[in-house]
Amino acid sequence: MGGVTDRIRIHTGDITKLAVDAIVNAANSSLLGGGGVDGAIHRAAGPELVAECRMLHGCKTGDAKLTKGYRLPARYVIHTVGPVWLGGEKGEAELLASCYRRSLEIAQAHDCRTIAFPAISTGIYRFPKDEATRIAVGTSSGFLRQNTLPDVVTFCCFDAQTAELYRLTVANLGEG
Repeated sequence: MGGVTDRIRIHTGDITKLAVDAIVNAANSSLLGGGGVDGAIHRAAGPELVAECRMLHGCKTGDAKLTKGYRLPARYVIHTVGPVWLGGEKGEAELLASCYRRSLEIAQAHDCRTIAFPAISTGIYRFPKDEATRIAVGTSSGFLRQNTLPDVVTFCCFDAQTAELYRLTVANLGEG
C-alpha cells in the first residue's frame, strides 16, 4: 500500500461538480445556507437540501452533520461549521481540526470512499490560509494513517494559488 499522500488529491474548481461520495459544506451554524461555498452548494443541490437541513436544528462550531446530496453529483453533503478567526487565541485551530476530523468520521460511518473538502473558514471567517491549510492536511493525513476509509480525500480549491499552497503542504508532509 502506498503512503498517505497517495490518498490525497488537490483539485482546482467547483466542489458542486465533483462526483464523490461526500462533499463537505463550510456551513454556518443555522445550516440554512449562506454565502460562498455554502450558497453554491445549496443552489446546486436544490430546495430539498434546505428542507432537510431545517430538520437538523443547526450545528455547533467544530461539529458536522450529514444530509443527502439531492441534485449534486455527490451522494452526501457533510455540513461542518468552521470557526471565525478571532486572532488565534480562542481555540480556532482546535475547532478547525475538529471540523475535518468530524467530517471524516461521518464519511467513514456512511461508507464513503471519496470525500472532498473546501478550504473551511478561509473565506468570510478570515482564518489565515497557510495555517488553515496545515490544519486541513495534517488532520486529514493523520486520520488516513489510522483508517482505511475514506480511500481518497480531495481538497477542492477555489483558485490556483490555494491549490499550490495545498500541494506544498502535502509535499512537506513526508511519510512520518
